[in-house]
Amino acid sequence: MVSPFDVLGLDDDADDDDIERAYRERVKEAHPDTGGTIEEFQLVRRAYRLLSEPGRDGTATAGDGDASDVDLTADADADGADQIRVEFLDYEAIVDRGWRLDDDDLFVKAGDADLPASDYGRLLVDPDESLLEAAENRGYSWPFSCRGGACANCAVYLVEGELSQPANHILSEDHAERGFRLSCNGYPVSDELKVVFNVKHVPELDELRLPPGPFRRARSQ
Repeated sequence: MVSPFDVLGLDDDADDDDIERAYRERVKEAHPDTGGTIEEFQLVRRAYRLLSEPGRDGTATAGDGDASDVDLTADADADGADQIRVEFLDYEAIVDRGWRLDDDDLFVKAGDADLPASDYGRLLVDPDESLLEAAENRGYSWPFSCRGGACANCAVYLVEGELSQPANHILSEDHAERGFRLSCNGYPVSDELKVVFNVKHVPELDELRLPPGPFRRARSQ
């Protein structure tokens, strides 16, 4: 049996800060790009989802008993391949129509506005993909530059759901509390997301951007 605590190397009485720190370390170690495997990466993300969601004592996530009684290997094949549903909206579409980023009905308005598919739509994110990778792999051109969490070019605004941020060297705690995340290494940890992409144009993020040209050219070569 392998519990979520075992996967993250934690004691059963770990608090939220311990869980967050352990996840940031383990998800980087487990990522296929750094020597891990897809299976290990998925297992780490499932462990974090169970322990970070409300009711990790078992009331909302683990059924009867608490999270320490959950065996993540028992149904790994069935649950590990789940895709995350993402509804997205381009920040430029918000500006063009005079909408507000914090409007509770923002995505309702977007759904009624007959926007181009590149400005508003839905996509599925595979367990081993970051949000940016998922968008690119499905033919969308979302902005980015460094791909290392060191600029705000790929920033998104989280309207609903949760996007983990294993590496972030640019956004402040205030930015994070207000809903800003980086899509280049942001991995969904909730079943559904609603995000506004292209928010690098938000005035407060202006000084956190890098020129995209050299990085885009290097990737395309």
